[in-house]
Order: sequence, then structure tokens, then C-alpha cells
Amino acid sequence: MKYQDVIDFIRSLYETDGFIPLHAPVFQGNEKAYLSECVDSTFVSSVGEFVDRFEHIVAEFTGAKYAVATVNGTAALHVALKLVGVGAASEVITQPLTFVATCNAISYCSAKPIFVDVDKKTMGLDPEALEAFLKDHAVVRNGICIDKITGRKIAAVVPMHTFGHPCRIDEIAEICNNFYIPLVEDAAESLGSYFKGRHTGTYGTIAAFSFNGNKTITTGGGGMIVTSDKALAKRAKHITTTAKAPHPYEYIHDEIGYNYRLPNINAALGCAQMEQLAEILENKRETAAAYRRYFATYDTIGFCAEPENAISNYWLNAILLADEVERNHFLEECNTAGIMARPVWQLMNRLEMFKDVQCGSLKNACWLAKRLVNIPSGVRQ
Repeated sequence: MKYQDVIDFIRSLYETDGFIPLHAPVFQGNEKAYLSECVDSTFVSSVGEFVDRFEHIVAEFTGAKYAVATVNGTAALHVALKLVGVGAASEVITQPLTFVATCNAISYCSAKPIFVDVDKKTMGLDPEALEAFLKDHAVVRNGICIDKITGRKIAAVVPMHTFGHPCRIDEIAEICNNFYIPLVEDAAESLGSYFKGRHTGTYGTIAAFSFNGNKTITTGGGGMIVTSDKALAKRAKHITTTAKAPHPYEYIHDEIGYNYRLPNINAALGCAQMEQLAEILENKRETAAAYRRYFATYDTIGFCAEPENAISNYWLNAILLADEVERNHFLEECNTAGIMARPVWQLMNRLEMFKDVQCGSLKNACWLAKRLVNIPSGVRQ
């Protein structure tokens, strides 16, 4: 097989002849103890000390002032968008190279996505493309950014830190400020990633993280809203708890809310996982360094290293093949050999439900989509 040497290297790295998943969770700390404690307390739903503890730990780790735990990252992003004013008759600029949850959350708000190109190096939203699009298509009236073509409000910009690699978020934040657009970071994949010394998720008005089973740490399913705005945090907690007004026994709900709070039993898992995060990140960065050294010997395969001024968590390691034909050969050989490899997500503008939305030039996203492959990135035992 053409890529047998790569397959052999990945097997040597993970020291197994068995199946190698893309990213499996590891439970080597207090997970069982905390789960048992949670069960014994009988507080296994959306109220309990582990929820409060998990929120505090994540806020402290990221440097955000407030954190609100949710059932998953999509719910976190949905609420984050709602809190900054995304709704019907509004638009949200995001990137086409993303997981579908980003666009689903926008759609849950009855808003329309607009796709702007990515930067080849970061694989995140390209600041130059964003600024060019806004200069051509938007106008600011009375502190509101309006799409000149549709007349709708551009209510948010949502860049993603793709595979854990920070995008050029400082430049994006400045552009958003100049055009009076709230910045909502899709930080779902980037817990443990930093840009210019600041944790991802702390540059925007608000951000969303994910703790799905395949993420750097997991709560089984879970997400987190982070912000340094006290009023937004208070409202996030309120509407994710079915918008129930405080009362000792009456059920009074003062607006339409969501049953989005993270259960205590999931938060117990998260607390144990956060205790191991430093070791997990170190292990993953060592794996990335090994891949980088190995693929440096190839002329036809490029390793996607962390961008300039960034520290990546290397959630999913990515490589670039010469073209789509080679990408498909690589995927076939790896998966046949029991090594999980996957292409990048289908570009959002190519999905049926988003095929008619407004787009800028997407040449970088299209170029990457033909070549990107994710390879095993989980913690090595």
C-alpha cells in the first residue's frame, strides 16, 4: 500500500496492532469516585455541587469571569447567539469549514448564516475576507450593521477555532468592533488553546465550549457558555433553566426558556476530567510534535501545525494531502488497516439546507476541503 509507512508510524506511536480511534476519552482520575458521590447524593439532574464546581473550574482555567454549564456545545452556542440579539430577520457571518452544529445553532435562532472564507494556515475565519465582505456588503446605521443586499441586521460574527487551532481572533475582534457586530466565539474544540497569551473564548462578547465524548475532556455530553459580562451570564443561567423565576414553591416562568442545564452527574465527570487536563494537553502536544517531525520528511504530505502566536490543544491533528485523489487513497488505506482517519466536514454551503445562503469567495475553504484529513489524536497510554 502507498501509505503503509504512515500506517506503521501511527501504530508505533500508539503501540498497538488493534483498532486506533480518532479520539477516545480517557478516565484515569477521580471519575468513578465523583460519579459515586453524585449518585449517593441523589442530586443527579441539573442541580448539584458538581455543576457549580465545574463552572468555577472552567471559568478559572479560561480566565473568563463567568461560566454557565449546558447539556452540549450546540445548546451553549444557541443561547450565546440569542443573548447577543440574534433572531428572525437577522444574519450571522461564519465560516463554511465548520461542524454543522455552528449553523444549526444559527438556524435555531431563525437567522440566516453568511459564509466567509477561512485562512489556510489557521483553518479559521480569515480576517481579510471578513473585512472585505463587510466593506462591500454592509453599512452601519445608528450603531447597527446592516446587510446592504438583504436589508437584514448582521447580528453576530462566529469564527471557529478549528481542530483546536486558534484563529486570528484579535484581528476579527477589531473588525467586529469597527462594524458594531457582536463577536461570538465557537470555541467548542479549543479548551486548552491560547492566542497571544489569552485563552480562546475570551476575546468575544461570549463563547461556547463543548465536552462531547470525543473532545479533549468529556462530560459524556456537555457544553459551557463563558463570558465576562455579568448580565449576560445571569441571563444565560436563567434561560437555560427554563426561565424559571425564583420562588420557594411556585412554578413561574417569565419568558420562553430552555431545558439546557448540564446534569450534576455529567458535571461530576467534568470535574474529574479537568483535574487531568494539564497532563492530557501535554500528552497531545507530544503526539503532535511526533507527527510534525515525521511528516517533515514528506514532500507530498503537510502537517497542520499550530499557527503563529498560538498554542493549540491539538484536539484533532490534521494533515494535507496533495489533492482530493490522494486524500481519498489515504483515507481508504488507513480505515481498511484499522486506523481511523476522516476527511474534514462537508463545507456548509454544500449541504442542502444551506446551499442557497449568501457566500463570499470560498477558495481557501474549497482548497482545504479537498486535502484535509484528521488522524488519530487521542491520549496515548
